Amino acid sequence: MKIIYIRYKSLLIVVLIVFVILLISSLLFLKMGNRSQETFFNDDVFYKGNVDDNIIAFTCNVDWGNEYIPTMLEIFKKNDIKITFFVTGRWADKNSELLKQIYDNGHEIGNHGYTHRDYDKLSYEQNKSEILRADQVISQTLKYKAKYFAPPSGAYNDSTVRAAKELGYNVIMWSIDTIDWRKDSTKDKIINRVITKPHNSAIVLMHPKEETIKALPTIIQSLTEKGYKIGCVSDIVK
Repeated sequence: MKIIYIRYKSLLIVVLIVFVILLISSLLFLKMGNRSQETFFNDDVFYKGNVDDNIIAFTCNVDWGNEYIPTMLEIFKKNDIKITFFVTGRWADKNSELLKQIYDNGHEIGNHGYTHRDYDKLSYEQNKSEILRADQVISQTLKYKAKYFAPPSGAYNDSTVRAAKELGYNVIMWSIDTIDWRKDSTKDKIINRVITKPHNSAIVLMHPKEETIKALPTIIQSLTEKGYKIGCVSDIVK
């Protein structure tokens, strides 16, 4: 049997290299973890509301899907429900009459940024510009000041939160996701994703999609039967 002898000095160097690599990896992991934790527990970011009551907020992010919004509004009107629609500025620019229709139906309007992009990859100034541009479009169209901001795709960083706060916004995320934007999301899958996870001050995320429209009546009926009231973000964030 061939025996390989390793010099003590060479072995020591290898051990030191491995130690340094592990130390650097650990520091990077802790740094990333701390940043994530710092943002997640920020008082201005809400994954759910802070009202301990049987109220669930529905939110609908809008950057497309105009053909489904009138039907959605009819469903909510029939059930006497007001929710929060987060609209992008570019959508609001092109669809001012539809935006007014949503608002005139008594629904709350939120800011979804001007364009639909990953805000966690933007600088502070870029985040502020996107939020402010959407704010201006909403204000000019409705004479209304939105106070909640939902980052597209839920992507944000510390600069996003700071920019939103300086512009008078709380950042809204979600605790129940319909994932209705995915192609394989059927009516039954959407229903199941919502009615199996209800809790006080939950925030349900949806979009104007055909399968969502089909699912809404059953979702509303199920949550109501379980004793929940359905409302908008301002009903659960105080």
